[in-house]
Amino acid sequence: MVGESTARNAKHIHLIGICGTAMASLAGMLQGQGHRVTGSDAAAYPPMSDQLRAMGIEPMQPYDAAHLEPAPDLVVIGNAISRGNVELEAVLDRRVPFTSMAALIHDEFLRGRESLVVTGTHGKTTTTSMLAWIYEVASRKVPALAPSFLIGGVAENFGNSFAVRETRPFLLEGDEYDTAFFDKGPKFLHYFPDAAILTHVEFDHADIYKDLDQVKTAFKRLVNLIPRRGRLVAFDGSENVSECVAKAFCPVERYGFKEASFWRLMDFQAGAVSRWKLMRQGEFFAELELPMAGEHNALNASAAAALAAGQGLDAASIAEALKTFRSVKRRLEVRAEIDGITVIDDFAHHPTAIRETLRALRGSYPGRRLIAVLEPRSNTLRRNVFERELIESLAIADRVILAEVYQSENIPVDERLHPAAVVGALNLAGVPAQLLADADAISAALAPELQRGDVVAILSNGGFGDIYNKLPRAIEVSSSLKAS
Repeated sequence: MVGESTARNAKHIHLIGICGTAMASLAGMLQGQGHRVTGSDAAAYPPMSDQLRAMGIEPMQPYDAAHLEPAPDLVVIGNAISRGNVELEAVLDRRVPFTSMAALIHDEFLRGRESLVVTGTHGKTTTTSMLAWIYEVASRKVPALAPSFLIGGVAENFGNSFAVRETRPFLLEGDEYDTAFFDKGPKFLHYFPDAAILTHVEFDHADIYKDLDQVKTAFKRLVNLIPRRGRLVAFDGSENVSECVAKAFCPVERYGFKEASFWRLMDFQAGAVSRWKLMRQGEFFAELELPMAGEHNALNASAAAALAAGQGLDAASIAEALKTFRSVKRRLEVRAEIDGITVIDDFAHHPTAIRETLRALRGSYPGRRLIAVLEPRSNTLRRNVFERELIESLAIADRVILAEVYQSENIPVDERLHPAAVVGALNLAGVPAQLLADADAISAALAPELQRGDVVAILSNGGFGDIYNKLPRAIEVSSSLKAS
């Protein structure tokens, strides 16, 4: 049980790939247990590098077998680490005990807990953050509801991506990506949920899943782990979700905009602040307000509200929490506002996510020119499997700039996304588009053409060459030159 670690049984635990969102969170959780934590990565970048340093853990860069001297008691292998990594090879050669992040979370933190897992192709991080904040607000009345949580991003309400308390609820973002080089099953299968949310099911992670059927099989296996006494809250606007929950042994509560939805969103009002009524089996449950744009975020909030209500949390606490929800780092995060130009950072990994992000920005900034700047970085976006859908999503913007595919040499040529083809198709469709090499080229070319009122959406699931700082600096320089 959490809190039982002492100096007597504390270990030295080393994390290979420590700057991943979940791995950095695990580092903090283990440190809180009294363990000595070290870790390494190829490169450290915010927000997780900042979180690690705030905890006094300096990521070792780059990977080096010397980081394992003297040998730690246990090594956690990140799921991005493959054979050939110098530290992994040293672990195997020296027979240092090792495990995966997901397995260690189960063994060290979930025993004796109530495991509540948020999963799905889209919206996991935001929905888990919403659920954690709902529990936090509810715990002001009922202290036993204070949540432990593990989120794949920094939740603004907490300023952190994790918390470990002595109470029973443990809220986890459940990722369908594989666990480690030695465990190719999804991470979420280690979390054994007592109740869960399933937001959406689409083909994603094209590097490990062959097709949509394989993705659906993964989610079906998770559903099959929920006990009969548990509950599953599932989106009702997706046939893929319907297929995945069809054989659940637990009660299934569907949510969405349909008249027959168990949890139904009604009278939705779009804008920078979203408002709607949430109905439960046709009866009024709550009037909800969320300081975020987009139907997708209202759906995420409704899913979190539904799971919390089913676990006994009151409607007033749920409504108060959503009204005061402050989003997640890198989810529609405003990074700069300079001379009327707004620069927004959003974690983009899939054409559907890009589409919903751009739609939400249209609602938040009506009448303003929207420029999308995309780095194809995720294992799905780097491939051509969704090239048509990507073009359709980007066409929502008024202007598009694409960077070259991140580490394109690692993708077979016949599978690789061709940004020039995407740019050509957008231009043919009447959406001005341009291909530029990297963050430096984009910042230099884009900053001088920006005008007051423009909204720039930077879309990437990685560091993107530090464009989040380079572009604002370039805008400041350009604005100074225009003013002189």
